[in-house]
Amino acid sequence: MTSGLKRKLGVGFALAFLVFVALLFYGDVQEIAHLLQNFEWRLLPVILALTTFNYFLRGVRFRYYLGQVGVSNITLWTSLRVFIGGFSLSLTPGKLGEFIRLLWLKNIANADPARTAPTIIVDRVIDGLAMAILASIGALAYPQLWPLVAVVFGILMTGVVIIQIRPLALWILQLGEKLPFVSRMMHHLRALYESTYELLRLKSFLVGLGIGLIVWAAQGVAFYFVLLGLGAAPSLNLMLLAIFTLSIGAILGGLSSLPGGLGATEASMTAILQAVGLTQGIAATATLVIRFFTLWFGVILGMLTVVVWRKMLFGKSYHFSDLDAQITSQLADSELTYEQSG
Repeated sequence: MTSGLKRKLGVGFALAFLVFVALLFYGDVQEIAHLLQNFEWRLLPVILALTTFNYFLRGVRFRYYLGQVGVSNITLWTSLRVFIGGFSLSLTPGKLGEFIRLLWLKNIANADPARTAPTIIVDRVIDGLAMAILASIGALAYPQLWPLVAVVFGILMTGVVIIQIRPLALWILQLGEKLPFVSRMMHHLRALYESTYELLRLKSFLVGLGIGLIVWAAQGVAFYFVLLGLGAAPSLNLMLLAIFTLSIGAILGGLSSLPGGLGATEASMTAILQAVGLTQGIAATATLVIRFFTLWFGVILGMLTVVVWRKMLFGKSYHFSDLDAQITSQLADSELTYEQSG
């Protein structure tokens, strides 16, 4: 493993450790230990199943997006492994875990990264919109939180609208041709725009958004079961709170650009839970438990995928020590290196 990748991973894991310790002390170590000891662990299979369902259906959507941009020479099973494998580097700065999928698609299907990059960009935008919609539904029980939801939803929809108004988008691209640094990338930026435009056309947009609503509602229900496991009384309001808290936490974590949303996600989720009356201990414990499933479970699955299918992903000449060089050299062809994307 190169020193550059070691450094990136080191930063992510160090931040994860600091956030974990901070939550432990904030919620009181003894109280958290007591809450976990008395947790209704019989609910664990349900929480795990809902999280797995989230990953699987998002992987199916990823395959659908690949088909929409012309990458048809890849099976659903292979695309699922590419999608899940990307989680292995979720804790690296610069979104390496997401853009490494472009390298794998180039190795497996000879797919141009400039053509496939929108599958990642649109995936994030659609998930953001889905979570904003779910947050607005969850906010029905907490109307004081509506302004935050409205701002996030407005920002995401503005981007979608600009992309769909072709004259406006093309005008912006033409302006870019006059900029020295941007002009040499215009060929790739136009390919990026065309693929993004296709993925955000009405049919693809509705399919992607529909799947996003289903998977993140399921993950919100998983969080609801976490709260039940910690002793909360079942109610519709509690489910709405769980969906709202998870959605807003994920959105703010994504906007923070921190590895895995670490720190921003945990802080916002804990604050929201406390704002509605939960104790520091319960809020911190609930956040720790659901973050294991929404972050660490994905990282573990991703690492197992890379270990088991590393030759398929990286090619027969695979050497993990060459990872940085492989990503940089192959993605540089499209001017879409993970360093630039970060």
